[in-house]
Amino acid sequence: MSENRRAEGQLDESPWDKASGAFTAWRAGDATAVDDLVATMTPVLWHVVRAYGHDREAAGDVIQATWLGFVRLHQTIEDPQAVASWLITSARRGAAAHARTARRADPVEDEVLAAVLPDDVSAETVAVLDDEAARLWGAVAKVDERCRKLLRVIAFMDRPDYQSLSQDLDMPVGSIGPTRARCLAKVRTALAEGGQR
Repeated sequence: MSENRRAEGQLDESPWDKASGAFTAWRAGDATAVDDLVATMTPVLWHVVRAYGHDREAAGDVIQATWLGFVRLHQTIEDPQAVASWLITSARRGAAAHARTARRADPVEDEVLAAVLPDDVSAETVAVLDDEAARLWGAVAKVDERCRKLLRVIAFMDRPDYQSLSQDLDMPVGSIGPTRARCLAKVRTALAEGGQR
């Protein structure tokens, strides 16, 4: 205020008193009084939120959330003198929460992230392996029953017992190797034919 107004006995009203008066008027039914409350307190809230190091956009988000919370919860404020404190406290809490969230969302270099992540196979690799396995077993299903039995045993045993295999398949031990080679050739042919579709 100017010196002339002070000389006339009209002292500057503090933002807290302005906020309290606007809040009281708003609650009494003056719909435009909330505009006065916003105009009085928003600059104060900007200072509070920016003190947490937020950029303009983040600070604007926090202040907007503060006003939205105020509109939802204004009836919980019993003392009009407490409205400024309520808004400042809400803005501080919002700014602190936003700062914590922003710290958690900081980007991390790939090398740092790779050092702490488990050595899992990527989803793309799993999809490729699943597709290859499906095509392989689809090709195995196209060969005759004797070859399927032989290939299943060989596929799932590190060192198959040729004596047992000979009895199970009713095949001489000496012919297991050449039969396996012929069966694998049939599977390769089925795979090649399947890829040409």
